[in-house]
Amino acid sequence: MPDHAEPPHPSSGADRASTSRRPVEAVLFDFHGTLAQVEEPREWVLAAAAACGVELDRVRATALADRLLTAGRAGGPLPARVPPRLAELWADRDLYPHAHRGAYIGLAETVDAGIDGFADALYERLLVPEGWVPYPDTEAILKALRQAGVKVAVVSNIAFDIRPLFAAWGLDDLVDAYTLSYEVGRCKPDPGIFLRACGMLGVDPERSLMVGDTPADAGAVAAGCAVLVLPAADAGRANGLGAVLDLALPS
Repeated sequence: MPDHAEPPHPSSGADRASTSRRPVEAVLFDFHGTLAQVEEPREWVLAAAAACGVELDRVRATALADRLLTAGRAGGPLPARVPPRLAELWADRDLYPHAHRGAYIGLAETVDAGIDGFADALYERLLVPEGWVPYPDTEAILKALRQAGVKVAVVSNIAFDIRPLFAAWGLDDLVDAYTLSYEVGRCKPDPGIFLRACGMLGVDPERSLMVGDTPADAGAVAAGCAVLVLPAADAGRANGLGAVLDLALPS
């Protein structure tokens, strides 16, 4: 999900330099933008409209998707503007399910699609496995870590349970713990959320590697973890996740 707050960018090469040759006993993964990406915007709009009993042509769906992205999509770009009536919900969106739902449905409602229930249907796509696309290397990387005896946690700024998604993708047996902001009451880059993940795994932070795609994920440095920040990538495209094995597994 969009990160709750962002620290300054780490210095050039800090993600690699921070990973000394200490044995890595655990890898902490961000979820959105690291292990999986939300579905392509036009497909998102088409699916939500279909759930409301409306069949859109692809041109109209594309136009609506562009407007909704500007308004602010959960799992997508931050909104160009948050209406004052949504400011409180927006501030708490990664800590409380009602705030997350209210904020993103409210943002979608600023776009008049002329479809009853459309904003709710857009949000519901976020909660089902079909609304997400795991990155091409996700399963292989998680399996390699499991086979090597490296523990795995998913650390996410998010306000709904993502465990059912992993179960639907057949990946739930490859994750040892989930540290979700709405469950632990802390958001990245707060070091506390990374420390909680390490505690859940029973691993020293200095023997852990945090893998994400934003500066907020680099907040793990303050908790003592090594950090790898991946480049952004659209759904279905490789995002460099294979570098995790180079850092986490002995050569």
